Amino acid sequence: MTASIVADHLRKTFGTTLAVNDLNLNIAAGEIYGLVGSDGAGKTTSMRLLVGALKADSGDAWIGGFSVNRQTEQVRAQIGYLSQRFPFYEDLSVLENIRFFAEVRGLSRQEWLPRCMEILKFVDLEAFKDRRAGQLSGGMKQKLGLASALVTRPKVLLLDEPTTGVDPVTRQDFWQLLIRLVTTPSVGEAGEGKGEGIAVILSTPYMDEAARCQRVGFMRLGRMIAEGTPSQLRASLEGCILEVRGRSLPAMRQVAVKIKGVEDVRAFGDKLHLRVARGQAEPVLAALARAFPVSSGDGVEARLVPPTLEDVFISLSESKD
Repeated sequence: MTASIVADHLRKTFGTTLAVNDLNLNIAAGEIYGLVGSDGAGKTTSMRLLVGALKADSGDAWIGGFSVNRQTEQVRAQIGYLSQRFPFYEDLSVLENIRFFAEVRGLSRQEWLPRCMEILKFVDLEAFKDRRAGQLSGGMKQKLGLASALVTRPKVLLLDEPTTGVDPVTRQDFWQLLIRLVTTPSVGEAGEGKGEGIAVILSTPYMDEAARCQRVGFMRLGRMIAEGTPSQLRASLEGCILEVRGRSLPAMRQVAVKIKGVEDVRAFGDKLHLRVARGQAEPVLAALARAFPVSSGDGVEARLVPPTLEDVFISLSESKD
C-alpha cells in the first residue's frame, strides 16, 4: 500500500522542553493508526507538526507525497483535521457550518452542495442539516466536526482525541463511522472508489480504541518507544500478567508487592493485575498460595491471563530510557 503519512526524524522543543524527539512514522492509505501515551507524551504536538500548524526544529514529514516543510499549502489540501475542540459556529446551521469550511478550502457551490449532502448522509446528520450547531448534542457535534473534516475529500485524516468526553454509545457510533470511512474510498477521497482509501491517524487515551487500530504507537516524553499491531504489543507481555481475586484487595496488594519477581501491581475493578518478570509466573503463583492458604479462609484465586493493551501501556509508561 502507498504511504500517505511519513515522518522523518521530527524534533520540536519549547524552550528547554523537548516535546517531540526523533519521531518517525510510515502510515499507509487505508490504515487506522493509533497514537497513545500519557499526558505530555507529545501526541498533540506531533499532530500539529504533521498538519503544519507548528514548524519542526529539524526533520520533515510528507503528507500524500508533499513536504510539510516546503509545500505547506499542498499538504493542507490533503488533510482533514479534527482537533480536541472543534471550532464550529453555534449560530450557523449544520449545513452552513460545513459549507463554511468547504468554501474556505475553495470549493464552489457546484462542488460543495452535493458533497455536503453526501457527507451529511454518511454521518447520519442529513435530517438535522438545518438545526443550529449550538443545539446539537455532544455526539452530533462530534459528527459535525468529522463531516467538516471530510468535506474536501482528504487523503489523510488526523483526529486528536476525537471521542474524549463523550458517552460509550457515541464512541461506538464514531468508530463505526471511521471503519466505514477507511473501507469506503469514495467517501474519503476523490476518485469514486478508485483510490486506496483514506489514512487515519488518531490520538486516544482509551486502550479499547487503540485495540481497534491496525497499528499503535506508544509515545513517552516525546519519543516513540514501541510500535506494532495490538497483538504484537500484547505479545511483549505474554506470560507476565497474573489476575488475582480475593476478599480483600488491599491485603492482597500489600503481600503481592513484596513477592520476588513481581514488577507491578494494579487494581483492575474487583481484581488485581500483577506484572511479573518473564519466567516468574509459577514462583509468584506459588508464593501467593502460601501467603493466602485456602485452609485459612483467606484463599485467593490467581491465574495467568493474556495481557491487555492497558497492561502494555502501564508497562511502557514506567519503562526507563
